[in-house]
Amino acid sequence: MTKHTDTPAVGHSEVEADLNADGTQRSLTTKDMRRILASSFMGSMIEFYDFMLYATASSIVFAHLYFSGLGPALSVFASFTTLAVGYLARPLGGVIFGHFGDRVGRKAAMVTSMLIMGGVTVLIGVMPSTAAIGVTAPIGLLVLRILQGIAVGGEWGGGALMALEHAPKKKRGFAASFANAGGPAGAVLATLILSLMTVVTGENFLTWGWRIPFLFSAVLIVVGLVIRLKVSETPVFREMQEKEGERKAPILVVLRHHLLPVLVGLLATISVYTTQGLTTVWGVSVAVAAGEDKTSVLNIKALAAVLTMVVTFASARWGDRIGQRRMLIVACVATALGALPLTLLIVSGQLGSFAVAIIIGNGILQGLVYGPIAAYVSELFPAAIRYTGASLAYQTASAVGAGLSPMIASALMLIPGAGPFLIAGFWAVFAVAGALAVWGYRRPRGASGSVAGAAEVAAGADVPTRAAV
Repeated sequence: MTKHTDTPAVGHSEVEADLNADGTQRSLTTKDMRRILASSFMGSMIEFYDFMLYATASSIVFAHLYFSGLGPALSVFASFTTLAVGYLARPLGGVIFGHFGDRVGRKAAMVTSMLIMGGVTVLIGVMPSTAAIGVTAPIGLLVLRILQGIAVGGEWGGGALMALEHAPKKKRGFAASFANAGGPAGAVLATLILSLMTVVTGENFLTWGWRIPFLFSAVLIVVGLVIRLKVSETPVFREMQEKEGERKAPILVVLRHHLLPVLVGLLATISVYTTQGLTTVWGVSVAVAAGEDKTSVLNIKALAAVLTMVVTFASARWGDRIGQRRMLIVACVATALGALPLTLLIVSGQLGSFAVAIIIGNGILQGLVYGPIAAYVSELFPAAIRYTGASLAYQTASAVGAGLSPMIASALMLIPGAGPFLIAGFWAVFAVAGALAVWGYRRPRGASGSVAGAAEVAAGADVPTRAAV
C-alpha cells in the first residue's frame, strides 16, 4: 500500500468554494461529496454483495455440494460453520486494514480490500464440489471464506470514515450511513441474481447455475474501482500526515487505552448483526427446509433488504436530528421487544410468516440500528486510531452476532419445545445489552473532533476514553 495524497481533479478555486475551513465539504451535495458518498455506497455494496452471496448460498447450495455426506441436519450446520468462519475473520481484517488505514491512508486500505474480495469471490465461483476433488473442496472453501472475511472486515471502516471525515459536522451520521446502506443493497443484488439463476438454470442450478453470480463479481469490482480511485483522501488523514511524529501501532494504542469504547461499540452494534443472522440466514434455511419455494424465499429476502436501505437512511437522518445515542437506544429496545414474536413466525415454517418476520426484523429493526451506528461507533475513537478502533468494535460484533447466531439457533432448535424461546432470549439479551451500553456511556468532549490530540494518541499517550455518566 502506498500513501494517497491526491486532490480532487477540479479547479482550485472551485474546490475551495466547496470546503469548510477544516477541509470538510460545505454540504452533501457538492461534486466531490457526491462522488465520495457514491464511492462509500458502491464499495460497500460490492463487498457485501460478495459476502452475502456466500451467506445465501450457504443456506441453499453449499450443504448439498460440499457437505452432503453428513446428513441433512449436520450438512446445514457444517455449511453455517464456514459462514461463521468468514464472520470470525472480520475483526482480523479490521485490525489489519485498520493499521494501514490509520497509518497509510483510508483510500489505500479501501482499494486493497476491494481487490482481495473480488478475487476471492471469483475463486469460490470456480471451486469444484466435494464429489469432484474430495476433501480439498470444503477445505478450499473454508480458506477462501476466511479471506473474504478479512477483506470485508477492512471495507466498512474505510467506507464509513471516507464519508464521515469529508462530511459537514451536522450531517456526519447521514453521510456515514451510506457505507451501511451499501450492505443491504449488495444483499438485494446478490439475492436477486441468485433467485434469477434458480429460474433460468432450473435443474442445473446446483450444478453450475449458482456459480454465475460469484463470477459476476469481477464485473462489479471493475466498476467499483473506477469510482473509488477518483476519490481524494480525507482532510482528517491529510492533517494527521502533516503533524505525523513518532507513532505506535494503532492496535496497541486501542488495546491499551481504548478498550471501553471498543466494548461499547461492540455492544451497540451486536443486535443489528444478530437480527441479520437470524432472519436472513437461519430464517432462510428454515423456510427452505420446510419446503418453501427457493425463488419465493429469495425474493422476499430481497424485498426486506430494500426496506433496510430505506429505513437506514431515514434512521440516520433522525439520528442527526435527535442524536445518534437516542436513536440507537430506541432501535435496540424495539429489537428486544420484537425478538420472541419474530422467532415464532420464523419457526412456523410458513412462507407468509417468514415474509412478515424478515420484513419487520431485517427490513425495519435492522435498518433502525444501521442508520446511526456507523457514525456513533466511528466517533467513539480519536482520528489517529479511528479506523482500527471502530473496525475492531464493529467487526467483532458482526462476528459474534451474524457469524454465530445461525449456528446457535440451529443447535437450540434441537432442544424440544424450548428452542424458539431460547433463540428469542439470546436475541433480546444482545439488544438490551446494546441499549444499556449506549445509555450508560458518554463520549469524552472533543472525541469526535478531527485531529485533536492525534499526536498524543498516535504516540500512545494515556488519554481519557470516557466521561462521567
